[in-house]
Amino acid sequence: MKKTLLFAIGVSLFGCYSAERNCNDYRLGSFYSEVVIDGQTYKSTFTRTDKIQVETYNGKVDSSQVRWINDCEVVFKTIHPKSMAEEKDVHLKILTTTDSSYTFEYSYVGEAKKQKGTAYKVNAN
Repeated sequence: MKKTLLFAIGVSLFGCYSAERNCNDYRLGSFYSEVVIDGQTYKSTFTRTDKIQVETYNGKVDSSQVRWINDCEVVFKTIHPKSMAEEKDVHLKILTTTDSSYTFEYSYVGEAKKQKGTAYKVNAN
């Protein structure tokens, strides 16, 4: 009985814990990100303003319109898609934040498969 009571108290204390997210700190600025897919790390740099995000990956520059759903979720729409895949909007959700980075998950809008990554702030705009 005593173990059950201690377990219940422990679960109730940790069940109420939620990671603090200061998503507004990451709406604007310059960043670099790392995403691990199938054991391989992919890196990119990007700058985000109120309306646009310009990303450089593998020497290619890509621009997307930015539409915030709420403080921690944003949808990116490629401005000049060059393929069918680029025509799909990307939904990104900030999961946790620190003083210099945020962890996120993203997927194509309407698709269940999500990837996770981390973005690091380079400077503020």
